[in-house]
Amino acid sequence: MEVTPNMKKALLSLLLLHTQLSGTFPVSPKSLEEKKMEIVQSYLENFYDMPKSGSKIKRHKNSTQLVKKLKEMQKFFGLEETGQPDEETMEIMEIPRCGVPDVSEYKLTEGNPKWQKNEITYSIITYTTDMAKADVDSAIAKAINIWSGPSPLKFTRINNGEADIKISFARRGHGDNSPFDGENGVLAHAYQPGQGIGGDAHFDEDETWTMSSRGYNLFLVAAHEFGHSLGLSHSTDPGALMFPTYSFSEPSTYALPQDDINGIQFLYGRSSNPINPTGPTTPGTCDPQLTFDAITTLRGELIAFKDKYFWRKHPQLPRPELHTISLFWPSLPSGIQAAYEDVENDLVFLFKGNQYWTLHGYEIRSGFPQDISNFGFPRTVQAIDAAVSYSDYKKTYFFVKNQYWRYDNQRHAMDPGYPKNIADKFQGLTNTVDAVFQKNNYFYFFSGPTYYKFDLRTKRIVAIGRSNRLLNCR
Repeated sequence: MEVTPNMKKALLSLLLLHTQLSGTFPVSPKSLEEKKMEIVQSYLENFYDMPKSGSKIKRHKNSTQLVKKLKEMQKFFGLEETGQPDEETMEIMEIPRCGVPDVSEYKLTEGNPKWQKNEITYSIITYTTDMAKADVDSAIAKAINIWSGPSPLKFTRINNGEADIKISFARRGHGDNSPFDGENGVLAHAYQPGQGIGGDAHFDEDETWTMSSRGYNLFLVAAHEFGHSLGLSHSTDPGALMFPTYSFSEPSTYALPQDDINGIQFLYGRSSNPINPTGPTTPGTCDPQLTFDAITTLRGELIAFKDKYFWRKHPQLPRPELHTISLFWPSLPSGIQAAYEDVENDLVFLFKGNQYWTLHGYEIRSGFPQDISNFGFPRTVQAIDAAVSYSDYKKTYFFVKNQYWRYDNQRHAMDPGYPKNIADKFQGLTNTVDAVFQKNNYFYFFSGPTYYKFDLRTKRIVAIGRSNRLLNCR
């Protein structure tokens, strides 16, 4: 799916809608607060076992039970445990997700239910009208078989008889006491292994199902739901397939993350193949060997990219948030190589290979990607290692291997006489620059697991430390 800013900020959209209707139906601030608390209460009831209070729900944001459940939810998603429905918490609540409740610990449903066999059957009972049946068949087969690679499980589709896992598309109430909620919100749900409805997976037909990044990608959602069908619960690892919220990844290159491999092997054991697959791992925030691909500021926040992830660090929050790039920008590739903020024009530039994109806030501007030759690079430059803009001098520095280029932000052209050697200008930097950002009168250079604080006034390095200090690690 394309998780648009409207989805992430659905609460804001709701407030705007109230504003637009206020000429006919006056809306008081109190009613807006009540609506917000309805969203919070519903989320905690559905996914965090918040007791229902009947028709008159106590939604006061300081109630003991609500604060407790909010802290549980915030802990699960790695947010600051305020116990209050702050902006970051509301953003998470508005992201489309799986309908299966979350748990406080990864990985297995309570009691560790599993199929007592390795040969498992599935059938498709009803289809979505959004896709050709052949495309649905293909997406479902690929999604369920992704779990067979690291495990001894084998899946067979049957068209007659009672399958272990029955797959269907339905709207609203569909006979299992867990009605869908219409477009966005809950996308699908599945049941743990067992008799009857056990193992079955249901998909909300009010969603737009696709084979691409448009709408919701059926392969990605189905692969997640089949994890539940096999006995896995939600993971707290934001890079895991079993993380509860949806984000797009390219299906053609998708590899089951190591966190999910560990989970399925815990239940069913390893594959009998001589070579068992391994999957990508989510970077550890305080890994002493942590390196960054690119770093930039963005309206007072700090954004650090690594593979398909980025950390979002707000100066007023004690812990940075780790997200997948596709959660915020489905059309951006993984592995952003350079980034910088043009504060004067309120733009952020992102680079990979010979292409670049621009952001206004968190919105990708139309007409991108474009070629880096627009900056005046010769065709011999096919990638940029790092970039930083120094607003005081209205210059942007681009680092390519052991050289750097200087771009004039006002003339929109490279300064004459470049490139020059990095070591001549920034003495003490002897390795390739992976990432750089500016704060006050300093450039912070990152090379491997080490950062260098460079004083722009004295033109020398004044501090050296581990790169993960950027993320408040000690």
